[in-house]
Amino acid sequence: MSQFVGAAPKKLHYAWIAAGVTFVTLLAAAGARATPGVILLPLGNEFQWSRAKVSSIVSINIFLYGLIGPFAAALYQRFGLRRTMVAAMLLLSAGYGLSTAATHYWQFVLLWGFVVGAGSGLAATVLGAAVANRWFTERRGLVMGVLTASTATGQLVFLPALASAVKTQNNWRAAPGIVTAATLLVAPVIWFFMRDDPRDVGLRPFGESGAPDVAKPASAAGNPAKRAVTVLLEAVRVRDFWLLAGSFFVCGASTNGLIGTHLVSAAFDCGIPEVRAASLLAMMGLFDLVGTTASGWLSDRYNTRYLLFIYYGLRGLSLMFLPQALLGPVAGLGVFAVFYGLDWIATVPPTVRLTGEVFGREKASIVFGWIAASHQVGAAFAALMAGVVRAQVGNYAWAFIGAGALCVIAAVMVLPIAKTRPALAAA
Repeated sequence: MSQFVGAAPKKLHYAWIAAGVTFVTLLAAAGARATPGVILLPLGNEFQWSRAKVSSIVSINIFLYGLIGPFAAALYQRFGLRRTMVAAMLLLSAGYGLSTAATHYWQFVLLWGFVVGAGSGLAATVLGAAVANRWFTERRGLVMGVLTASTATGQLVFLPALASAVKTQNNWRAAPGIVTAATLLVAPVIWFFMRDDPRDVGLRPFGESGAPDVAKPASAAGNPAKRAVTVLLEAVRVRDFWLLAGSFFVCGASTNGLIGTHLVSAAFDCGIPEVRAASLLAMMGLFDLVGTTASGWLSDRYNTRYLLFIYYGLRGLSLMFLPQALLGPVAGLGVFAVFYGLDWIATVPPTVRLTGEVFGREKASIVFGWIAASHQVGAAFAALMAGVVRAQVGNYAWAFIGAGALCVIAAVMVLPIAKTRPALAAA
């Protein structure tokens, strides 16, 4: 190959193919996670279930989605990225496919709560962190931003289609059917094109030079559940873990759990049609694609603590403005969609980078898995409590204002993170 040096463009590093496959996987999983927000109302209407009862199913899904995260990171190391990603797509397709025949509450808890929750957990943000850490040395923040933005892209692609299908067919089952088909289509793409490690294609991570390492890292062997718990027991002794986990709890409560689950219902309560509300979420997804990608670029260049301070502060102000925006002119919702959308999950790239700085590269993916678990605990808490607030008060105003106040608290929490280098990172 040396005779071609300088005469032809460099060959595309396989890391970018791995990142592309991961993006498509996370996009399909994002569509699966967006589905409950679209069918919350028609499902409850068909079975005469309260908003709180339907929300309880979603909260189980979100909680398990987060709980699986740290174990998923260990599974990536033990069984490989490719097999675990395929398993995630098959679980999502099975859970949503079978749910179209479900008629009892316990069946939805089993299928949406546990099967879909487990599949979502295997294809969550922690997957993007694992791929970025394993395949990239340079451009890691940018790649993490783009992979995180796949959630927004999933909303952009799926939400209008899901809402339109449900309205056109007048049947909530149309949405799970679309997600089932999409996840089944992605599974063979993963199998044929994804690779577990740069060494599988004779390369080093992007940005490194020299011959690839031959030996597998020691962390790839052993019981993945035991490794996940061992790393957690080490991490909980570090103050920064609690600050990262606490702030990410608020992140989950103010995004997936509240807006992702209840915005369509809140808009409907204010006389806004469901398809238009879903389009609003899709619009937010478009701006989040820009915001999260930019956040990854900024995380490679600027102090990530200050970035998080800005992100949480702006999100809190946006949420406090939302009740007024829902009742006011249409332009108010547009302003909310822009500002909240830019900030939706822009917190992920700087949080991943801070986790790596505090805990070191080897343990970063698993520790971030536990931090992501706190994100989903917060999301599950908000999904359930917002439904309870709506049932008791008759609207979502206090849920939005309370989430905004939590974001302001989180903005202050992140400032002391990583000011000193703990022993765990150096170990």
